[in-house]
Amino acid sequence: MRYVAGLLFFVAVAAAWLWYIYGGGLEQSAANSLADIENQVAKDAETQYYITSRSGTKIDICVHAGFVAAAYLQAKDESNYQTWKATERRDCDAAGLPR
Repeated sequence: MRYVAGLLFFVAVAAAWLWYIYGGGLEQSAANSLADIENQVAKDAETQYYITSRSGTKIDICVHAGFVAAAYLQAKDESNYQTWKATERRDCDAAGLPR
């Protein structure tokens, strides 16, 4: 009887593992991880922009605002992308580089 119970447990675990791997669980986990990484890249770009805005030239600030906008575009975050495109336009106008 213990053998049958152990075998049933093994089959159940193997079936769950196969469902996770081939049923989309692994793909969903990878997609979530990628989205987290893209969002962190955007936050890092924002931090770099703020550092640049304190000590960089107007052209540096313009360029970094563009980097932040591009990072949010990559992360598929439309509202932040639009906000940073407006920031980029403002900063680039101030640097004499209209966009």
